[in-house]
Amino acid sequence: MAVFTFIRVILLICSIIGISMVIPLVTALALGEMAAVSSFGIPMVIAVILGATGYFAGRKTKLNLSTRNVFALVAISWITISIFGSVPLILSGTTKSIIDAIFESVSGFSTTGATVLSGIDELPRSINLWRCQMHWLGGMGVIALTVALLPLLGVGGFALIKAESSGPEKGKITPKIASTAETLWLLYIGLTAAQMIALLFCGMDFVDSLSYAFATLGTGGFATHDASVAYYNSVAVEIVCTVFMFLAGVNFSMYFYVLSGKFSEVKKNSELKAYLSLFFIIVVCITLCLIPHYHSFIKALRYASFQTASIITTTGFASADFLTWPAPAQFFIFLLFFTGACSSSTSGGFKIVRWVILGKQAKNEMMRMIHPHGVFSVRLNGKAGRKDLVFNVAAFAFVYAIVVITTTLVGALCKLDIFTAFTASLSMVGNVGPAFGTLGPSANYGGLEPLLKLWYCFAMIAGRLELYNLIIFFLPEYWEK
Repeated sequence: MAVFTFIRVILLICSIIGISMVIPLVTALALGEMAAVSSFGIPMVIAVILGATGYFAGRKTKLNLSTRNVFALVAISWITISIFGSVPLILSGTTKSIIDAIFESVSGFSTTGATVLSGIDELPRSINLWRCQMHWLGGMGVIALTVALLPLLGVGGFALIKAESSGPEKGKITPKIASTAETLWLLYIGLTAAQMIALLFCGMDFVDSLSYAFATLGTGGFATHDASVAYYNSVAVEIVCTVFMFLAGVNFSMYFYVLSGKFSEVKKNSELKAYLSLFFIIVVCITLCLIPHYHSFIKALRYASFQTASIITTTGFASADFLTWPAPAQFFIFLLFFTGACSSSTSGGFKIVRWVILGKQAKNEMMRMIHPHGVFSVRLNGKAGRKDLVFNVAAFAFVYAIVVITTTLVGALCKLDIFTAFTASLSMVGNVGPAFGTLGPSANYGGLEPLLKLWYCFAMIAGRLELYNLIIFFLPEYWEK
């Protein structure tokens, strides 16, 4: 029964991804890219048939997933959709090898945005649209989409979303988890539509505006041109992307509270305050560093705000090559590789709320030295925090560091210089995209060894699933009955 349930749910998830391929398929037909039509049509038809079989074969069966089954199901689902998403890239001949196609797909769904491709401008536009669409699907989460569309996953649905979503605390914003997933996706779709319309007014055509809206709200980084957003050399485009990258980095629960009139919940949110403060402080610092470089305050502010939004939200778009900037400006960009944006957003990274919790606990420890008999607790969102939350964050920080160090070692063993290996490790685990050194914003990951690409695939999925969901399989205790 457990095996049947796994297969059935995975088929249903793949069918959702397959159905979504109708967007690039219609685009290919409309633009006359007939060579790309079969690349989407074949996997779409197969996925729909298998999904329908899985649905009708057990439509009267309610899912009751154990904790171990939830971890396994989410991990297997993400691995499966990453492989399935690579099929159009393989069939169209977009990538040089199957490993490259899988890397590109994993990077897409995990919203990392690291690409192995060059000559992106010459690719079929439907293929570029699919690359950006993978960001959009992976950003809010394919499990969350499945729970929203299929109420039959109501039993265990919350556990599934908890295993996929980000942040140390996960909760429902509506009484039913399916309603929560639906609400989040409606907000997500609304923001995507708003950005697409704004980009149309900026002069982009329909396909590019949809592509960049997908990539921005998913905080990915894939672009339809090798030069990324810099291709347009448009202040208006950069402002729109900056605004929506920033919005995508906000905890989506905040939008629900705003629409519900619960402004007090927004005002007292500790993470949102820290996110706003960090963003504006970094923008000011980088702007000051860039004024001598660009000889213009406006230009310095333009590039500083865009790249700050891009890196802090782990989107990875480029309006300029930050490796050409002065060292102090590069330092502040490097600093953002450690932060990420808000929990329960589409961004990757460590998440600001964890730094807030660690910072407050560090202050408490120093206060305890001054007042040995005092009682101190971490206050989060205006409420006294729990000790278990501090322990949770400390444990996550340890695991995060171990995965980053291990990934750095693998990169070094595969002939990357140590700084490139370290920043690429931060980029892969944090789902950022560009790194420093030889893997900067103007480079790509195509020249890496196949073994390193596969390891980076693991790191990207692990980072997207908040590490534990994949690392847990290495514990002997997981396999004990």
